[in-house]
Amino acid sequence: MERREEAPTLEVTEATNKELTGLLLEAAGAGWDMVEHVADRKGHDLRYSIDISKIREELGYEPQVRFEDGLAETITWYRENRAWWEPLKTKAALEK
Repeated sequence: MERREEAPTLEVTEATNKELTGLLLEAAGAGWDMVEHVADRKGHDLRYSIDISKIREELGYEPQVRFEDGLAETITWYRENRAWWEPLKTKAALEK
């Protein structure tokens, strides 16, 4: 995984699917046994590139949270706020 150090944050600038999956699993406290491998498909993303240069240049934005910490905080929020998102998931399934 390519990383660029910038105090006080650590930006992930490019990650493969496997690297991003590893970060998500780690943040969720889960293991690779939770991953269901699927065959590649046409147009399947092989990696993700995160580029904040435009918002940095135009608005002076600087991340306040490390990427890994933000993932962990997001997972925690969803775990603690199931009453907010579960009805949306149920509604979406009914609309199919």
